[in-house]
Amino acid sequence: MRKLSPIARDGVRRRFRQAFTQTSFRHYSTALSLYLLAPLFAVLIAGFLYPIGHLVKLSLFSPGLDFSAYIRVFETPLYMAVMARTFRVALAVTVLSLLLGFPVAFAMARLKGRLALVAGAAVFVALWSPVLVRSYAWIVLLQRNGMVNQFLTETGITSEPLRLIYNESAVILAMTHVLMPFMILPIFAALRSVPGEYALAARNLGATATRAFFRVTLPLSLPGVFAGCVMCFILALGFYITPALIGGPGTLMMATLIGQQATALLDWPFAAALSTVLLCLTLFFVLVFRKVLSFNRGFHGVG
Repeated sequence: MRKLSPIARDGVRRRFRQAFTQTSFRHYSTALSLYLLAPLFAVLIAGFLYPIGHLVKLSLFSPGLDFSAYIRVFETPLYMAVMARTFRVALAVTVLSLLLGFPVAFAMARLKGRLALVAGAAVFVALWSPVLVRSYAWIVLLQRNGMVNQFLTETGITSEPLRLIYNESAVILAMTHVLMPFMILPIFAALRSVPGEYALAARNLGATATRAFFRVTLPLSLPGVFAGCVMCFILALGFYITPALIGGPGTLMMATLIGQQATALLDWPFAAALSTVLLCLTLFFVLVFRKVLSFNRGFHGVG
């Protein structure tokens, strides 16, 4: 191998040093930025891209190229019904979390002192509580001899206990309780970043409080709404414990179905096909969410 002259070695050494030390006020050099991002790329490849690639490969090659698993997903009415139920429940949970969570986030952004501390503690306690504990708490509340049915029968509202559990409504209610903090916190962060002078200026220009909210505050909070909706929707699609405990066999969802195929029936190619279909549909709905919400000027201004 030809050796470099001292002048050439000094030039290479100088360029290498400049690549990793030369920075400006706003950004690092390209080489240094790639070096700093290398651990993130490694984690992304090892923890996401490689498992997803292996999943797709398992669903298509078993051992040769075979689309029978995907054909089975779309030709069997049971699996299509489970998929439709999963997206219906996830959408209902997202909408309900938004309707209930936005007022809470708005109040948290406007409160001060001890009230703000109490509101924040209530949200974080709900977030930190284990999902299994909260699911069992809803079983205690909604079961035939639970607190809700006891109240209804003792007050004379109903003559006999109602069937409040092991149905889709109970699943939606329990999942909303679990996922609502994931809606509240992004909206709260977006609302806290909106200066209060904006709404005050709108009021000074003749807008009512309601008009100022819908024309100023709400558009500027859309980045938080988008983030909360995406998180709630994606987490709801993959929920396993709460639907299994509260829904029962009559409200089978995709996560439970995939678990049954992988652990009980040991049909890994079909479980991989179900997971791949769910992943593709999830990415599609995320893009739809972004298109629907990004038209607003506030999304680009605050996000």
